[in-house]
Parts: sequence; C-alpha cells; structure tokens
Amino acid sequence: MALFNVRVYGLLLDAQNRLLVSDEYIRSEFFTKLPGGGLEFGEGTRDGLAREFMEETGITVTVGSHLYTTDFFQISAFNKKDQIISIYYMVSSAECEKIKTSEKNFDFSPDQIADKNGTFESFRWVNFEDLNEDSMSLPIDKVAIQILKQSF
Repeated sequence: MALFNVRVYGLLLDAQNRLLVSDEYIRSEFFTKLPGGGLEFGEGTRDGLAREFMEETGITVTVGSHLYTTDFFQISAFNKKDQIISIYYMVSSAECEKIKTSEKNFDFSPDQIADKNGTFESFRWVNFEDLNEDSMSLPIDKVAIQILKQSF
C-alpha cells in the first residue's frame, strides 16, 4: 500500500546571511539537505519542525513564514512505496552560534563512515551568494532553494 510521507524543513539564515545545511550519510549515501525531517502523528507542521530542529541542532527556533510545499510527485529516495510531501518554512533563532558546525562538507570521522549501517550528520553554513540549487542533493530541496533565492 502506497503511503504519503510528510516532511518539514526549515531555512535558517544567520546574521552573516548564511544558510544552515545538513550534510548527512544515510544508507551508505551522502546527501546535503536542509534541516528537518518527518512529521510525527499528532503534530502540526510548525511543532514538528521546531522538534526536528531541537533534536538535530539542539537549538530552539521560531517558525516563521511558509516558503513552499511540494507541488509535484516525488517518490521517496528510501522507500519506493512512499510519496514525499515536503513543507518548508523560514525559521529564526537567537541561538545560531550554539550549533556545532564545520567548514568542511561531510565532516565525519573515519570511524563513523566505516559503519555502513550508520547515519551521521554534520552542519555547515553556506553563504547566501554561493547558494544555488546544486547546493542540495534532494529534488524538493532544490526547488525550495530556487524559491528562496528568488524571494531575496
């Protein structure tokens, strides 16, 4: 039975006009994506996004304006029976400096990558001027970045 998989993502710009991105290693593949994740049953989209940010980054965010909701068919990269619906919001936080970030893409330890069944993530800031759809791995994130760039 095919299912809908609802995802929520946040676009966080810091005081230096940089966007927070997540470099992730999932199921032996590398992805650069926006912070966020799956909506849990019983959550609203804004509450789910705030929870995801707390779980992933350890910071509290204020969920702001809606940026984009998927308007095309997208099958899940991980489960070919799921259709992905992603909802993107602008988020803000006074705690950006608390996020552990790296200057390097995919800044994982060799021990982490050696675990082929592991899931790892590291965060980094991307200057807004350098940001483009090719900065992201996932098709829906690419659209969200296009819309963000057109909005500013």
